[in-house]
Amino acid sequence: MPCYIFASAEKGIILVSRAKLALLGWALLLCVIGGAAQAVLGQAAARPAPVPANTPSDVHAKVTETVVDSSIPDDKAVDKMLEAYAPKVRALDEVIGKLKGDLKKSGIGAGSLGNFVTDAMRAEATRKLGKPVMLAVTNGGGLRKSVMAEGELSQRDIFELLPFENALVAFDLTGAQVVDLLRVVVSYKDAQSGARIKYRIGSDKKPELETVGLLIDDREKEIDPSATYTVISIDYLLNRRATKPSETEGDYSVLREAKNIKPLGLTIRDAIIQYVKRETAAGRDIKATFDGRFVFDKAASEATEEAQP
Repeated sequence: MPCYIFASAEKGIILVSRAKLALLGWALLLCVIGGAAQAVLGQAAARPAPVPANTPSDVHAKVTETVVDSSIPDDKAVDKMLEAYAPKVRALDEVIGKLKGDLKKSGIGAGSLGNFVTDAMRAEATRKLGKPVMLAVTNGGGLRKSVMAEGELSQRDIFELLPFENALVAFDLTGAQVVDLLRVVVSYKDAQSGARIKYRIGSDKKPELETVGLLIDDREKEIDPSATYTVISIDYLLNRRATKPSETEGDYSVLREAKNIKPLGLTIRDAIIQYVKRETAAGRDIKATFDGRFVFDKAASEATEEAQP
């Protein structure tokens, strides 16, 4: 049977079957997430980069695949350790909803997958705050799956989609700051929910925001530059800074102007799981949608290209 040998200076040689290796991996992930989540939710503190939940920094092991026969017994110490985590790992495969149509990460706004995540963020933030959240923003790079196939959705699917321990944070921006924020969203091809954006491809071959309005009850409304709007995002973006003095948009540095910052006490992953469960309980499937929140101005893009020397 395929088996894995773990060499450890303290513990010697441990044999683990392929099936139990998978269980061990998810057990380690859950163990690390437990500690990481407490740290993140406690203060939503700044950090240079998101920490993958499945990369414990204090574990050092050499893994070698080999073949042994059935006369080699499983390691009892490993079996005992896994007993406590087996129910939690099995719970990851619990079906929490149904996806109608494939969700895909592609192009500006991270495609229908980006729409799904930001819609869920906004819905859960609105419920938790007890007031409308006008806009949700997250980075497309934080979505670690390219496709989620139609059919049953499990917690494992959401863990694989969102492996980082990023906490949801609500804050207020003026209308003028919201427009600046959405300029950055467009330039980085990141995801948003709550606005309709018209964009073109600029002279530098990057997408540029042309016009924007907020979507309220499926109707577009002009953004008041002096009004205050509640926005939901993740602590990772809130704490990013410009990496070069020449970056006028500041790599989300506009968020340094945010007021009334309020951590919501849950990670983006937990928010998505809660959203899927609530939609399922209400008898609604999760739908893959492109709803016109990003509108490409082909004529303006072609005119820009023709104007190039």
